[in-house]
Parts: sequence; C-alpha cells; structure tokens
Amino acid sequence: MSKSSNLFAIIDQYVADLFVPPDEALESALAEAKSAGLPDIQVSPTQGKCLYLLAKLMGARRILEIGTLGGYSTLWLARALPEGGRVVTLELESAHAEIAAANLKRAGLAAKVEIVVGPALETLPRVCGAGQPFDLVFIDADKENYCRYFTQVMTAVHSGSLILADNVVRNGAVLAPPRDDSAAQATRAFNAMIAADPRLEAVVLQQVGVKGHDGMALARVR
Repeated sequence: MSKSSNLFAIIDQYVADLFVPPDEALESALAEAKSAGLPDIQVSPTQGKCLYLLAKLMGARRILEIGTLGGYSTLWLARALPEGGRVVTLELESAHAEIAAANLKRAGLAAKVEIVVGPALETLPRVCGAGQPFDLVFIDADKENYCRYFTQVMTAVHSGSLILADNVVRNGAVLAPPRDDSAAQATRAFNAMIAADPRLEAVVLQQVGVKGHDGMALARVR
C-alpha cells in the first residue's frame, strides 16, 4: 500500500469512528459474510452511511438494489425507509441471499426487504414491471452488465428518482481500460451512457478510503 493509500484508509477510519458508531447489527453482518467466505466487496461503513443519508434526504419509500451480497448495504438502505417503505434487492447466488436474509432478520428489518434470487437480467423485467416505480436505485453488481441494468431500471423510475452505481472509477482504469479488463471497459461505457442521457442530471464522484480508489455515479431523473 502506498503512503497516500495508507493515509486515505486512516482518514476513512477516522471518519467512520466519528460518524458510524459501533453497531451490533452492522458488525454482525460483516462478520457473518466473512465467516461464510463471501468476497470482501461490500461498501465500506462510510459509504453505507452515505447511502443511508441519500435515501433519507430524498425521502425514498421504494428502493431497488442490484447486488445484495451479504446484505450490508441492504441493511443501511432499509434503515433509511419510513414506515411502510420497501427495499427490493436482487442477488444472483442463493447462498449469499440466505446470509443476507439472516442478517436482515437479526437486525429486525426482514419485513422491509424482499430478496429476489437469480440473474438480475432475468428478474429485473418482472421487478421493474410490477407497476410501482422506485425512488432510489443502487447498482452494485457485475460491472459488465451495468449498461443493461441501467436500461431496464429506467423503465421503473420517475421524475426525481436517484440512480446510484458503485465502482465506476476502478482505480483509474476507466481512463484507458486494458483489453483484458472487461469491468473497466463496461464502467467506462456506463459512465458515457449516463452522461449522454438527456433524461438525467448526473455526475461521478471519486472516492478513496479503505476500499482504495474508486467512485460512485449519481444520476437524478429529470
């Protein structure tokens, strides 16, 4: 780890210590995911707090998440919901979904969350065609399908909806994606897609911290 990267991680921990106090449900979710051997690719605590605040600020009542993993980000989003709010989260792996369900139950949030298991490109048409648009969408799954996810998501949002997409800087690889880096190629295409879409007001924010150098796209539907 470079000196600057180490400093980013130290500051990230400093921010987390200030704004993300010890929380049994959150810490248990991370511990259970680690114990089960899930990849360590969930959002960081400070990123989770950011998701929570964004959902709170816009008063989101219906949230769509693509990429559940162990339910850590799902937990943050569900906590932001008002009474009667709902998160629909899509997860490819049934084993991951089981861990997420247990984490959400432990946190007392199971009633607010529906976990849909299966390839998102197959489950999204049903979820997006249910007739109720989403106020906030968080995309954090396989990068190669970000453009396809976005196209489908745009059928299930409304004016003022917020679409978030994680990992769209890839440690700078989006500037000139290597031929063998399909994730960087896909996220570069995704960034260009949302930038050119007249239905959106969008930006990409760089992020540094314990997860390294990456970024999140934020797009508001006009």
